[in-house]
Amino acid sequence: AACAALVPSRSTAAQVDARDEEAAIRAARASQNRAIAAHDLDAIATTWSMDYVGLSSTNVRVLGRNAKRDDFAKQFAARPNLVWVRTAVSVIVNTAWAHAGESGQWTGEWTVEGETTRVGGIYFAKWQKEDGVWRILGETFVQTSCSGSRYCDAPPRR
Repeated sequence: AACAALVPSRSTAAQVDARDEEAAIRAARASQNRAIAAHDLDAIATTWSMDYVGLSSTNVRVLGRNAKRDDFAKQFAARPNLVWVRTAVSVIVNTAWAHAGESGQWTGEWTVEGETTRVGGIYFAKWQKEDGVWRILGETFVQTSCSGSRYCDAPPRR
């Protein structure tokens, strides 16, 4: 019986695995934030699943990794100093199903024609482990703040 205490229980091992997987997801998100700041489209795209589904704060829907990469390319072309940052508040992993939910806050900032726009809000991301790598299967962004420019005067139209 004394030896049994030295062997982690199944639930303890699962908790350790979940913490390791959470750390991997947080590291992937930090890597994506760095890639966004550097406008490195290839590095940004490696974080998304090929089957990515996105819904932006302006209600733009994007289906697929390549379409999302193209969307980012257009954003960077229109706003050369654009930076998006996603900050996870919660990451919950289901190791048995190899998926996870991330929720947090996001911010964005860019300058166009001398006006600096600052936006922010909340987001939810669903991660899926694909061939041993965590990738974002879907994201939804809700804008809750906007300041600094005429961009904030009215919701963007699709």
